[in-house]
Amino acid sequence: MGEFNQLPKSLKKTVRYILQDTDLSKLQEVELVLLKTINKRKEILKKEYVKGKMES
Repeated sequence: MGEFNQLPKSLKKTVRYILQDTDLSKLQEVELVLLKTINKRKEILKKEYVKGKMES
């Protein structure tokens, strides 16, 4: 649980919301938003990594 306490407050609130207040349809919406956002960020980081490798 120590790792959880290291997370930003907004993420902790999101996790609590998921665990306590969501119904199935809202949970599915949250899942889609989070997955899309995570995948988008991964792609950005991969592009930056490849660009950095090419400049070295």
